[in-house]
Amino acid sequence: MDVLGFVIVGHIDHGKSTLIGRLLYDTDSLAPDKIEEMKKASAGRGRETEFAFLLDHLEEERKQGITIDTTQVFFKSDKRRYVIIDAPGHVEFVKNMITGASQAEAAVLIIDVAEGVMEQTKRHSYMLSLLGLHQIVVVLNKMDLVGFSQERFEAVRADGEEWLKSIGIEPIMYIPISAIRGDNVMRRSENMGWYTGATFLASLDTLKNKLPAENKPLLMPVQDVYKIDDKRINAGRVEAGVIEKGMEVKVLPTGQVTRVKSIEKFLAEPTRAVASECIGVTTSDAVFLDRGNVICVPGSEPELTDRIAASIFWMTKHDLSKDEKLTIRCATQETSCRIEKIKKRIDSSTLEVIEENATTLKNLEVAEVVIKTKKPVAVKNFNDVQELGRFVLVHDENICAGGIIAQ
Repeated sequence: MDVLGFVIVGHIDHGKSTLIGRLLYDTDSLAPDKIEEMKKASAGRGRETEFAFLLDHLEEERKQGITIDTTQVFFKSDKRRYVIIDAPGHVEFVKNMITGASQAEAAVLIIDVAEGVMEQTKRHSYMLSLLGLHQIVVVLNKMDLVGFSQERFEAVRADGEEWLKSIGIEPIMYIPISAIRGDNVMRRSENMGWYTGATFLASLDTLKNKLPAENKPLLMPVQDVYKIDDKRINAGRVEAGVIEKGMEVKVLPTGQVTRVKSIEKFLAEPTRAVASECIGVTTSDAVFLDRGNVICVPGSEPELTDRIAASIFWMTKHDLSKDEKLTIRCATQETSCRIEKIKKRIDSSTLEVIEENATTLKNLEVAEVVIKTKKPVAVKNFNDVQELGRFVLVHDENICAGGIIAQ
């Protein structure tokens, strides 16, 4: 059975955790003790059944009423299994949202129909666009608070549609729901006879899995190197393509060419491995690979460059100054770098260009930049191979920006 991962994003308190909890409850994906715990926790706070408690495991989250970290939960429909990545909505936790979205094949944007499109609605949907997530379902939640009004639904839908169109996103569908009551989550609502589209669960079954990356040229970043007996095993994850015993391969950035002597896997003796597999590789020559090297096919190498044009999302209160020393991490590659040019500073919630040819970048701003690295880095366009098309920037051991190479 296929597995599809999707992320749920939206403004704080628009109902992400409640929607997930209701979905798990309606699909019988919860153990009886979890249901009992949820009911007791809700009653203890004088509330009706609060499905968000199923996701907000930390007591601190329950006290504050916000989801702090990125949580993964699992359920299945009749069609396939799902991994739900519950990304935080609070502005201080945008960093976690980026981490969650990078693992997803699709996204759900949730909007409180009573409040409408908010600043973080725009910021998070822009991040989805930046991360290349174009399979998007929009749910307009809390329809019970507006009397299940079709007029209100259409008004908020129009606002959302206008914004999403401006950032190049065309959602698969817009669905009116009440997550707390279950309307149009798994079962069609009797309160909204005017809506004839799919329920939320049915909309998920229309989403498509990504095409297998094994049809692309080989890319395998080296994670670690182990010496076992007389073998030097280069371990990593095959991000694209196929690797086979006896195959001629090239190592970047050194440019050395060798052949695969063996493919190593615990309790197995495979002769080939495909994209998404974690394996070890030995070479026929005395080639000394190291963490950060990239194994590829001669003639189909990724670009090896010390100058990267990219879009970055700056997410720390410390302002970025042009030419400030940073560290870039792309897959297993790591080297020092600096921002050589800030071509545009952009407001992430309005897309307004704040300044061109800037010298600084402030918290929660997006920028088109040119990054100069100390050592050449093997990169790909994000839309081709995500693992070599996204990166983070680090300052004083703290992640301060996420970036995408899509130019």
